[in-house]
Amino acid sequence: MQMQDIIRERLEAAFDPARLEVVNESAKHAGHAGDDGSGESHWHVAMTSAAFAGQGRVARHRMVHAALGDVMARIHALSLDLSEGE
Repeated sequence: MQMQDIIRERLEAAFDPARLEVVNESAKHAGHAGDDGSGESHWHVAMTSAAFAGQGRVARHRMVHAALGDVMARIHALSLDLSEGE
């Protein structure tokens, strides 16, 4: 299973998002620090979920990191755009 599918699956299971975009940005960082050559090291996630209601930015980020669990060890960079939704 590709990393993009793993990320999507775990976030859908944990947050039942109204919107979820998982974008592989690894090609933008080829040859830079943190590029492990896998083509799956740099990610951007945009997600809207009611699970974020009442949570601050840091708490939301922690929730995503917890949901991804052991996958985080295989990710060099993860940018997050998280918002609460219905």
